[in-house]
Amino acid sequence: MSELNRKSVDEFKQSEKNPVIVVLENIRSAYNVGSVFRTADAFLIEAVYICGYTAQPPHKEIKKTALGAEETIVWKYFQTTAEAIDDLKGAGFKVYAAEQAEGSFELHKMAFEQNQKVAVVFGNEVAGVEQSSIQLCEGCIEIPQLGMKHSLNIATAAGVVLWEIVRTRI
Repeated sequence: MSELNRKSVDEFKQSEKNPVIVVLENIRSAYNVGSVFRTADAFLIEAVYICGYTAQPPHKEIKKTALGAEETIVWKYFQTTAEAIDDLKGAGFKVYAAEQAEGSFELHKMAFEQNQKVAVVFGNEVAGVEQSSIQLCEGCIEIPQLGMKHSLNIATAAGVVLWEIVRTRI
């Protein structure tokens, strides 16, 4: 494993994080939540904010897909996404919703500054990000999709969006 250059838990916790926060709004599947934790760990994301009825660690299904990332990633629970967004804006984050919407920003055309604090809200697997949450955001980020299906699993979408935000910072 040393060839993979893996950090220990202590090294990870002491590492400088990317100023990016994931907001999970009413995610039905704890497996999806665990997958997002794992992706957040891979990209040294600052934190995961859990909102509404989204499962929280410790949880058997989160543990199964997170593979320990639920122990390394800082996370915080909020009853509502509005509370999470208010907290983020108060800390100087620009908050976006990952959603297909009129006037959305195409992900690959966005330019994120090196130290810009960014948070992204990912919504329910069926209903997406709630309209009330979208209205509190700077706008929507959309992943261009070229096939017949115009939706991605939330864990997949999170991986694509987070990589696009982080890749220019490394």
